[in-house]
Amino acid sequence: MFNNVSNKTPRNLLFIFEVLTLFLLLVNQWDNIEKTVYYIWIALILVIYISNYILNRISNGDNYIFLLVTMLMSIGIIMIYRIDSNLGFKQLLWFIVAIIAFYFTYFLMKYIRGWKNWGKLYIILSYILFLLTFLLGTRKYGAINWISIGGFSFQLAEITKLLLIFILASYYSKPDMFKDNKYSDYIVMAIVYSFIGLLFLQRDLGTAVIFFGIYAVIQFIYEGKRKNILYNIGLFAVGGTIGYALFDHVKIRVQTWINPWLYIDNKGYQITQSLFAIAEGGFFGSGIGLGYPEYIPLAYTDFIFSAICEEMGAFTGIGIIMLFMILVYRGLKIALNQNDKFFRILAIGVSTLFGIQSIIIIGGVIKVLPLTGITLPFVSYGGSSILSSFIALGILQISSEDMGFKEEEYSE
Repeated sequence: MFNNVSNKTPRNLLFIFEVLTLFLLLVNQWDNIEKTVYYIWIALILVIYISNYILNRISNGDNYIFLLVTMLMSIGIIMIYRIDSNLGFKQLLWFIVAIIAFYFTYFLMKYIRGWKNWGKLYIILSYILFLLTFLLGTRKYGAINWISIGGFSFQLAEITKLLLIFILASYYSKPDMFKDNKYSDYIVMAIVYSFIGLLFLQRDLGTAVIFFGIYAVIQFIYEGKRKNILYNIGLFAVGGTIGYALFDHVKIRVQTWINPWLYIDNKGYQITQSLFAIAEGGFFGSGIGLGYPEYIPLAYTDFIFSAICEEMGAFTGIGIIMLFMILVYRGLKIALNQNDKFFRILAIGVSTLFGIQSIIIIGGVIKVLPLTGITLPFVSYGGSSILSSFIALGILQISSEDMGFKEEEYSE
């Protein structure tokens, strides 16, 4: 559907951006630069170009979305390396693994039929992942959502987000998922809110909001009973009020959002340092290597947007926001052009995921929204986040193609 789109020019612009960034880093940190930085940048450019070249040969879909993501990844790796060279190298390795996961997802979705028939399996898998998180998870940054095995930490909720999209796509594209039960819409609502409730118990507020956002958007588009949309909004409002009343960490997030300066010495320190960093950067930034991102707690994960604005300027921050806007726009355009209802809903769900997650974290670090402690997709450091984001991108990539499925063949 998108095979008439050429991406040679943006790929060349991406190359120029990476070369200029390397040059600035070399100039500003000439005395402290390590030789490994050359190999990291060469590897980064090769990985991006080879992966884009392969995608152009195998996919007739919207290959621009991969270019947008590699631009975001480039900015993220550059900033992470600037903050911590070891983490920058690890992020590059995760990038390579994530690209492999992207192509694996692409081919898996392309050559296996029957995805919309497995809705109940997705529900069972989701509850299993929640159970494993409660049994094996450890508390990190206030939330019980991390599992550590063999020195690696990962979040199973990153996979559950994708399973939620598959559950909703299966239900709305295959109405007999619950054997024509007249209360099937309420069953789905109960399942989604059980997920949100479990996330509240884990104190993973950011992911709970993402779950609600995905469900609300897809429900608004495909729910035939419009009163159920009002029920959904009412339930979330009631749940949020109860959560604020019962959980102290929810109160802290709201209090530091309303007036972080009152708590600048303790619980408001993160957001105030974030605002200081963004203000210090101005429009053009202090220059790569000339800022103080180490003053911002978790600058390489939750607050990487603030660190980027400090050293690369507000214009780069605006550029990141625009890249996400274009990514979501193209994702919704993919949904409009997709004839298969299941893949259309998948495209809407993935686009909503990228949009809501970026809005929540960017809004949090600039004090427009309360902080929720989630990562900025494709930019922040984190193996599980990068992997799940590229798996979601693989789903969006296959959804951008004309699948050519016959309805009777696909439903077997």
